[in-house]
Parts: sequence; structure tokens; C-alpha cells
Amino acid sequence: MLIFSLIFYAWGEPSYIFLLLFMTFACWFYALLIEKFKNEGNKRKAKLCLTAACAVAIGIIAIFKYSSFFLENLKAVTGFPKTIKNIALPIGISFYTFQLLSYVVDVYRGNAAAQKKYTNLLLYAGLYHQCIAGPIVRYSDIENEIMNRKPSMSDFNKGVMRFSSGLAKKVIFANSCGAITDALLIGDSELSNAAMLTENIAKLSSSSALSVWFGILIYMLQIYLDFSAYSDMAIGMGLMTGFHYKENFNYPYVSSSVTEFWRRWHISLGSFFRDYVYIPLGGNRKGKIRTVFNLLVVWALTGLWHGASWNYVLWGLYFFVFIALEKLFFADILKKLPKWVGHAYLLVVVYFGWVLFKFEDMSLVGTALKGMFCLNGNPFATHEAFAYIADNLLFIVFACLACTPIVKHLKSMINHFSKKRQSVNIIYSVFRALIPSVLVIISAICLVGDSYNPFLYFRF
Repeated sequence: MLIFSLIFYAWGEPSYIFLLLFMTFACWFYALLIEKFKNEGNKRKAKLCLTAACAVAIGIIAIFKYSSFFLENLKAVTGFPKTIKNIALPIGISFYTFQLLSYVVDVYRGNAAAQKKYTNLLLYAGLYHQCIAGPIVRYSDIENEIMNRKPSMSDFNKGVMRFSSGLAKKVIFANSCGAITDALLIGDSELSNAAMLTENIAKLSSSSALSVWFGILIYMLQIYLDFSAYSDMAIGMGLMTGFHYKENFNYPYVSSSVTEFWRRWHISLGSFFRDYVYIPLGGNRKGKIRTVFNLLVVWALTGLWHGASWNYVLWGLYFFVFIALEKLFFADILKKLPKWVGHAYLLVVVYFGWVLFKFEDMSLVGTALKGMFCLNGNPFATHEAFAYIADNLLFIVFACLACTPIVKHLKSMINHFSKKRQSVNIIYSVFRALIPSVLVIISAICLVGDSYNPFLYFRF
């Protein structure tokens, strides 16, 4: 498992495998010292080792992910340095860094025993199922399975179904949503090219308001379908090999508040910031002003975690405003309102949040927002926009349904009904046995001749 996990990671970035090896070694070494000093009753030395481990992990991610961002802002203010060398972002560094940080902190807190074998900790950090795009897995959750896992046929069957449904969600739905978003707005390849900023602004300015509104709507679907698909595939592969990862998404778009949305979206990231940042800062135990400050820190870091760009920082602070307001003033009001009102409010807030997330350059964010209200001198709609949206309307409806638990509820109903009638149970069993193969075949057909379409969260 370890050998193939390392081969899998090195396949994408051979040189950066050494970064993973080194960070894991540092955290393994310091965790052993932490446990040794704690057993000796020397809390001071244990805390120094924890600080050293965190400094190594945070220092590495700061250099590779945030140094260029810091230098660019310094240059904008002071004019120095004259030249800035962009450093390639190692795949998965945000995920395995947080996993290793949670490990050393848990050892310090006594929530996990220090792993004696370096190779076992390396397997935890580099498991190919989820190393490069999550979910963020706690060491304590799979500590026993690293050394004593017992794969079962039942888990294997569940894993195959979960993996195949995740693959289909990515290939059939997320990729198609990406193609529609690119057609209505700006393609990812153009957005990533800084030299095309002027052309991108001009293109977005001339887009009809209808194109911009629908483009962001489809992007809203795409980012959920894409990221949750990866989590589904990771959880499925884990089950096939005896690992049980916790859920990372729980249909966040059915929420009725921003607070509920973030309990359902990227659950592993939210729980990390809650347990290792928000609660240690004091959580909500030290008064309203301190609670707001703690939330500010958490959401600024949440934005920065997603990317070294001001749009991500503002995206995090944008959600901080709504969560702080809900905690301090609106929580009781939202509970008393009809559920559909809270749901509509949530969708509007999240919708405009994705505008900030989509465009890294703030000039494009402003252009998109103005374009929604025809403030760029752009038309409300064009014949081409109407025709394109009409051609894809049926797919959009199905993509929306894929973001809800309707399939899960239908499956539960059919399963309940099949237990009452043997004939139905036989048909349902055959259907369940065939559907993974059908989904994989359909996904393969969709991928044939398609351009490379990576998971969105690979960039984070």
C-alpha cells in the first residue's frame, strides 16, 4: 500500500515526493519526542517539540504556497523585490500538511499515541485514496486500520458502488458543468493565463447578463459535484482496502443557513479549523467580542487555505460576516422563519460567494458582478445565450437534482419496498449488481477523446 501510494504521488510530481517524505519524517520524529517528554513529565520540552513540528510543516507550506503572494504584495507596496520567482505548488500539500499537523497536536494532547514506525506514518500521510485532494483524515480515526485493517466483502461491495458513483458524478456531471461554465463565462485555461487579463475582461464585459447569471449557477453546481465526487471516490477506494473515512459532504445546498451549509460542506476542513484553531482560541466561551475575533481568524485562514490570492481571503471573510451575524443576531430569527425562506437566503449568499471564488483577479470579480445587472453596457440576453441554455436545460435540471439527496431517498424507499416483495428484491439485487459496471462504462465512454479535466481542488 505504501509503495503504490508513493508511486501514485510521484506519477504526478516526482520531485515533490521528497517534500512529503521530509515533512512526514519531521512530524514523526517530533511526535516521538513529544510523547517521550510527556511521559517524563517535562511539558515544557514537549511543547517546544510541538512548536518545532508545527514550524516545519507551516514553514514548508508557507514557502511553497504563500511566498510568491507575500512578495507580490510587498512589491506592490514598496517596489521590492524587482523580480519574483513563482514556485510550483506541490499537489496535495494543503491536505497532507493539515493531516500531519493534526497528528502531532493529537499526540501532544494525548488523543493519539505516537507512531513508532516512520513507514506507518508515511502511509497515513500519503495514502493514495485521499492524499492529493482529501478528505482530511485524522490519524486517530484510522490508526488501528493502518496496522490491523480487515477488508470485508461487504465493505468492498460498498466501496465499488461508492467509487463508481463518484466517478460518474465527476465525468458525467462535473465535467459537463465545467464545459458549460467555460462556454458562458471564461475557460479555466484563459483564466489561468495572466497575459490574457485584458482579453478576459473584455470578453466578460460583453457577455449578456443571462450568460453570467447562468454561468455562475453552473459553476456552483460544478464545484460541489467535482469536489464531492473526489471524496466519494476516495471513500470508496478506502472501503475497498479496509479504510473507513468519514463523510466530507452532506448535501450542503439543502441547508437553511450559512452556518448549516458549512457543517455540510467540506466537513473535514471545517472540523479541522474548529478543533485546532477556533476552540483553542477560546471558541465562544469568552464573550461575544472574542467569539467574533475567533471567527475572523478561522475564516481568514479558511480563505487563505484555498489559495494565495486576495479573492480567496475575501471569500473567507465574506462567509465570516454572515456566520458572525447568524451567531450573534439571526439564529433565532432563521429558526422561526419558514424553511424555504432560510433555504432561499442560503442559496443567494452562497451563489454570490462563488463569484469571489471563481475569479482570482478582483477586476474580473467586479466585471462579473456588474455584468449581472447590465452595468457593463452589456445586453440582458442574446439569442445565442438563450439557445445555448435551452439546449442544456434538461442536463442542468439533472445536475441540480444530483446536488440533492433525492437519489438517496429513492434508494431508501426502493430498498424498503423490495424487502416486502421477493420478486422486487430479486430485480433490485440484479440492478444493484449491474449499476457499478454500467456507471464505469458510461464514464469511460464520456472520457474517450475528452480533454484532460482535472479535479478543481487539485489547485488548492
